[in-house]
Amino acid sequence: MDRALKIALGSFAISFAVLAIKYAAYLITGSVALYSDALESIINVATAVAVIVAIRVAARPPDAEHPYGHNKAEYLSAVVVGIMIVGAALAILHEAYLGFLSPKPIEAAWTGLAISTVATVFNVGWSAVLIRQGRLHRSASLVADGKHLLADVITSIGVLVGVVLVVFTGIVQLDSAIAALVALHVLWSGWGVIKESTSGLLDEAAPPDELARIREIISASGGDAIEAHALRTRHAGKVTFIDFHLVVPASMTVGESHAICDRIEAALKEAVEGAATTIHVEPESKAKHHGIVVA
Repeated sequence: MDRALKIALGSFAISFAVLAIKYAAYLITGSVALYSDALESIINVATAVAVIVAIRVAARPPDAEHPYGHNKAEYLSAVVVGIMIVGAALAILHEAYLGFLSPKPIEAAWTGLAISTVATVFNVGWSAVLIRQGRLHRSASLVADGKHLLADVITSIGVLVGVVLVVFTGIVQLDSAIAALVALHVLWSGWGVIKESTSGLLDEAAPPDELARIREIISASGGDAIEAHALRTRHAGKVTFIDFHLVVPASMTVGESHAICDRIEAALKEAVEGAATTIHVEPESKAKHHGIVVA
C-alpha cells in the first residue's frame, strides 16, 4: 500500500477519534464554542475520506481517456477540502449567532476543557505529520488536510480561551463571541487552501529553485547540442512535466540526437522526482540564441 494512502487512512482514524472526544466535551458542558469546535471536526472526518479517495484515484496509471495520468485528482480533492473548511466556518458562525440570541451557562467547564485539550494535542501532532509527509511525497491533498487540522488547532485554542473567560467573568455571551472570531480564522484558512490548490489545477510552473536546477541539468547533460529554449514546466501531483526544444547541429544524425535526449531525460529523472520530460529536437537553423546554452 502506498505510504501516502496509509497516512490518509491514519488521518481518518485520528479525525474520528478527535470528533468523539470533542463531542463528549460539548455534551458535558453545553458550550456553544465547544459545540462549534466539534462541528468542525465532522469536516475533518469528511476531509480525510476525500483525501483517501483522491490518493487512490491519483495512483491510477494513465489510460486512453487520461493519457497524462490522474495526478490532478489530488488538487481537486484539496479544493473540495478548502470548500469544506469554508462550510465549517459558516456553520460555526451560525451556531455563534444562535448562542448570542439564547445564551446558556456552561456546566462542568473544567472537565470539558480537559477533554477538549486532549483532542487538541492529538491534532497538533498529526497536523505536523500530515504537512511534513505531504510535502515529502508531494501530495497536495495531504498538505491541505494537515493545514485544515492546523486551523482546527487554532480553533480549539480559541475555544478553550473563550470557555475560560466565561468561567472567570460570568459573561455567557463571550462563549459565542469567541466562537465567531475563531470561525473567521477558519474561513480565512479555507480560502488559503482553495487558492493554493487552484494553482495546481491551472498548471503552475515549478518553483524558481527547481526551475534553476532543471536548467543546470539540461546545460550540463546536453553534450554536443547547441542550445535549449522554450522550456516549460508544470506540476500535477507527484509528477513534474518538463518540455523544451533542443537545438543540435544540422549534420547530426537522428540516432546521435536521440542519444543526447536520452542522457538529458535520465539526468532529469534522477534529480527531479517524478520528472516526465518531452524534448523537441530542432536543427541549428532554428537556434534562438537565447535560453539555455549547453555546456
